[in-house]
Amino acid sequence: MSFALRLSEDRLGAGARLTLPASPRVFYVREGTVGVAAAVDRLAPGSAWHGVGAVALATEAPAVMLRFELVAGGEVPERRLLEHAIELDRARAWLMRCDRVDFGPGDVALPHGHKGGGIRCLLAGTLEVTVGDRPPRLMRPGDAWFESGREPVLARSSADAPTAFVRVSILPREIRGQSSIVYVDPADAARGRPRRYTVYVDEPIDLP
Repeated sequence: MSFALRLSEDRLGAGARLTLPASPRVFYVREGTVGVAAAVDRLAPGSAWHGVGAVALATEAPAVMLRFELVAGGEVPERRLLEHAIELDRARAWLMRCDRVDFGPGDVALPHGHKGGGIRCLLAGTLEVTVGDRPPRLMRPGDAWFESGREPVLARSSADAPTAFVRVSILPREIRGQSSIVYVDPADAARGRPRRYTVYVDEPIDLP
């Protein structure tokens, strides 16, 4: 069976109600607050929630939310930003990780890969992303892209403003709590300018 990682944007009006079927997913709130029936607290801007079962959402005021889901077919949301096939072996154990990466002005992530694929969405600033030998792409807030983890990636942040993106990756369960990054040149781990990582979710999942 083939799998895909999907990113959608939900723009919820005041008093909105949204019910979603079971699927491994992460919500990341960009604006407003979102109530999740399975959660104790409301999700504030800049916070994330992970679940695998059917879920009901509610808002009192308008809100904007990014929804990352691991799917095997099904209905396509109206505001899908990106969907990309992802290779997953059912014989292996997997986890879903959501984290935010913050760059200072002019920071560079030297050529690197990851131990699994994932979708990134730029939140602030700009980021020039070069994947393999393809031409560089300049990402702006709201732009999303997929990284397989196998191809080397070089990323350069805005020279004059902080830059940040949120990402959700599907990774081997044995690296839970560990970094997924693999530098093309191992010495680059000490050469690149530091970035700040905020991990929201690092949870085992069953494939849908």
